[in-house]
Amino acid sequence: MIMSDQEMKIDQVLRSHRKSISLELKRDGRLIVRAPYLATRGQIELLVKSKERWIRSKRAILNQQMLASPPRKFRPGEQFLYLGQPFPLEIVTEQKKLLVLEDKFYLAARCQENPRPVFKDWYRKQAGLVIRETASLLASQHGFKYERIWITAAKTRWGSCGPKGTLNFTWRLVMAPEQVVTYVVTHELVHLRIRNHSSLFWQEVEKILPDYRAERTWLKDNGYLLSLE
Repeated sequence: MIMSDQEMKIDQVLRSHRKSISLELKRDGRLIVRAPYLATRGQIELLVKSKERWIRSKRAILNQQMLASPPRKFRPGEQFLYLGQPFPLEIVTEQKKLLVLEDKFYLAARCQENPRPVFKDWYRKQAGLVIRETASLLASQHGFKYERIWITAAKTRWGSCGPKGTLNFTWRLVMAPEQVVTYVVTHELVHLRIRNHSSLFWQEVEKILPDYRAERTWLKDNGYLLSLE
């Protein structure tokens, strides 16, 4: 659904023990407000009004993204990303595996009625292989030590570093180009040593990946493409 230039309607207010009010725009244009328990409706509406220009600008960007990446239909010929490369989908009748990637994505016909979980499972497995291999190589080269790696279904975070050395990465990351995967893994490995985003943190990232800014920019500009929705 393409969004119209709508009023500053608040679609949902989520309250918690947070200290400040924040705004979140969903891909379909819905405005979500996260607020402290004690924040009044008037305070929330005042903040939304003050951010009207940002909301309209963000909705315009989301409109463009929706046009560039419409909802998935899982139809023959539709393209799906793997390590930054698009591969068309083909439905095949005689195939033991549910989903195979060669020159195309080959989906078994028996999965055609509900293909999304099949794709998610395939991407999760591939993400585990690619990300663990990347992390292992970087760790051996630069002296990092982590506890374990988890592949998650996170939608808003590409990766995170737990307090006990556990690294988490969303399976969606494996849709991105290899150098972007390397950047995100590097980012979380450096967090094992520096837990903030200070200038020292970015200096350490740059020592490992001198061109990390290009990968970070790619992810910011194209991250919306890494989805099966």
